[in-house]
Amino acid sequence: MKNVYLDNNATTKVAPEVIEAMRPFLEEFWGNPSSMHAFGGQVRRDVDKARAAVARLLNAAPGEIVFTSCGTESDNMAIRGVLDAADGRLNIITTRVEHPAVLSTCRFLADRGHEVIELGVDGSGHIDLADLRKALDRGPALVSIMWANNETGVVFPIDEIARIVKAAGGIMHTDAVQVVGKLPIDLSQTPVDLLSLSGHKLHTPKGIGAIYIRKGTKIRPLILGGHQEEGKRAGTENVPYIVGLGRACELATARMKEEIDRVARLRDRLEQGIIASCPDVRVNGDPKNRLPNTANVSFEFIEGEAILYDLNDAGIAASSGSACTSGSLEPSHVLRAMGVPFTAAHGSVRFSLSRYNTETEIDYVIEKLPGIVGRLRALSPFVTA
Repeated sequence: MKNVYLDNNATTKVAPEVIEAMRPFLEEFWGNPSSMHAFGGQVRRDVDKARAAVARLLNAAPGEIVFTSCGTESDNMAIRGVLDAADGRLNIITTRVEHPAVLSTCRFLADRGHEVIELGVDGSGHIDLADLRKALDRGPALVSIMWANNETGVVFPIDEIARIVKAAGGIMHTDAVQVVGKLPIDLSQTPVDLLSLSGHKLHTPKGIGAIYIRKGTKIRPLILGGHQEEGKRAGTENVPYIVGLGRACELATARMKEEIDRVARLRDRLEQGIIASCPDVRVNGDPKNRLPNTANVSFEFIEGEAILYDLNDAGIAASSGSACTSGSLEPSHVLRAMGVPFTAAHGSVRFSLSRYNTETEIDYVIEKLPGIVGRLRALSPFVTA
């Protein structure tokens, strides 16, 4: 049995180059970067080098990069930190298809009296920019809109969105966790104020992230304590993981163009194979404006979880757009917001690829999937003869 990993939007394999870059900081260079002695000074230089590598990937200044533990922390810091630092009250504008790290934070703040506006999306997963402009007319705002959706891969026009927000005097945050390392980002041209990223989406271990904070943006720390990260995020720096993130960003900078093309071809091969071999399927999202690695496919009349169990038995790892909560199946909030029909939303499966996937693996999935779908449909009470 093969082992095929197609759940890279959840987490990625740690790159061997990242492991090698981290190893010395687990075995030899254990100094605290805040210490004055040589052990600390030596490590401090490597933290600064990693910060510069992250900044280069984003075309930002190193001083605008703050290391965190993950994308969720970065999202919370961006939203809550800006609200805490605001001179006056800010409305919050977001979308109904955000990652829970943003959506749960915004709804938490709504319960505490903040006005939160959740923009809807159309069938392809995009917001109407007229709705954004109308929401901005309601007063000063912090806008948090993801750069690309983690379930469908739909890429939002963040450059245009950010310009609309800035023209209205708003503050712009984007959760770019799924974009960093997969698509080019140039923050010298795209006027976002804050951007979140997570290392384990681009081949580092879990437990490291960063937030970009444009110079001049008012923000208060989420975590208080020492002076680390220029006073923006207290706590002794996680040096091995910071070094690993820096190395991963170097790899992404060097390989991105080649990987975009190759991974997109594999994704298209997978989608075309599924469509050709499985009846009653649909690809969810915008077929043009999406991540090169992501395919969200709905199989009518069967449950996505059942497909995943059988795929797992065949050695194939993917994920579902449905979630099992308290014994009842609920479709993905993203697909519900897009208006995907009930019979399709429950049967959604997300395949997300990485640089480590091969044509042989994709062909294996195409070989195994039709039999799985056919067997489950034969058992489904929703399919009539």
